[in-house]
Amino acid sequence: MTDQTITLHPQTLRIDEKLDQLEDEIDWLGRLTPTNIEQIWTDFRDSGFKKAPPFQYGPLPDNLTEMRRDLLSLHFHDFDSPMFEALLIEKQRELDRQIELIRFRDQPGFVLTSLDLFGNVAPGLLEAARNIRDTVPMIDAGPRDADCSAVMRCAEEEMAAYRERSDDFRYKAVKNPNPGTQLVTVQGDLHVACDYEVESARILPLLAHEIGTHSVTRHNGRLQPLKVLECGLADYDRMQEGLAVLSEYLCGYLPAARLRELAARVEAAHMAVTDAPMADIFAVLYEDYKLGEHASFHTALRAKRGGGLTKDAVYLRGIMEVMDYLASDGDFEILFIGKFALKQLHTLEKLIDDGMLLKPDLLPRYLDDLDAMKRLDRVRSLDITQLYQESPEL
Repeated sequence: MTDQTITLHPQTLRIDEKLDQLEDEIDWLGRLTPTNIEQIWTDFRDSGFKKAPPFQYGPLPDNLTEMRRDLLSLHFHDFDSPMFEALLIEKQRELDRQIELIRFRDQPGFVLTSLDLFGNVAPGLLEAARNIRDTVPMIDAGPRDADCSAVMRCAEEEMAAYRERSDDFRYKAVKNPNPGTQLVTVQGDLHVACDYEVESARILPLLAHEIGTHSVTRHNGRLQPLKVLECGLADYDRMQEGLAVLSEYLCGYLPAARLRELAARVEAAHMAVTDAPMADIFAVLYEDYKLGEHASFHTALRAKRGGGLTKDAVYLRGIMEVMDYLASDGDFEILFIGKFALKQLHTLEKLIDDGMLLKPDLLPRYLDDLDAMKRLDRVRSLDITQLYQESPEL
């Protein structure tokens, strides 16, 4: 736990707090998640995977215009540093695009707004995805011999270990009574679905992904003078997800099937931009990428949310960006100061040097493991098609 105190200008703090509040209020991903997923699956399966029923969503918020007005009324002046001002203006623009994404849900302008927010699937990224498809072997996963209770026990131990390292670490593991919600981190807390099952060798790598990355960076961001590092600076998703997936490899078990699934998400996002039907996306994922029926369905559904969401391409793109950074001898530990994009790293490092931001309070526990550190050295010279383990190295 750090005892260093940094006080920022009241105007900086006011805008920082308002952006953090709006981030939670917008909740764009929740508003783009269909409420009838089980019905979509049943009808799609019963049609022989040829026809998907319409997606249903919760009601749009009636204060979208008011949220946007509040966001754009923020006045950027009297800042401690022009670098703080630039980072917060960038975040303001991202939140504005998120509001537009919600407003265009299931309308013709949705795909264009998604592209503006997450970017297109670049030719090099699509080529990398297809190289993974063609070269990474199909390896059968082990049996799903661990249930929700087993995962919860390990997660609670992991959370307790971080609390021992920092009194300020306040996150917890939560058993979700709703089936089918899988494993997800929400505002630092790990939610485990009551029906969740996984190969036991995958538990620790997945906890490194969820807790060791998402919870730890949120914790470190919360302790920063600039609170938006807790919810995430603009475009933080790519680096955050790339770092999280990489942690699975560092912990000793990133299966080939997992890498193939991330490549399939890129293909699905690419097809969604061209308005391909869900059945066509499903067929490519099932036949070419060799995903199972459920994985192909959920990946296709994710790509078709809202009318064509390109977010899922950021996972593989993020991994490749982090690997390029490491290949250039980049410092790994600095990546945990909060939630941010690699493009912002130089600015954040300068703010740390100037005494206006803090170094990470916590680091992932796997960095204590000598084998994990050896894998980190190995990653610095790997190609993306080599980032998997045929069997657990635990």
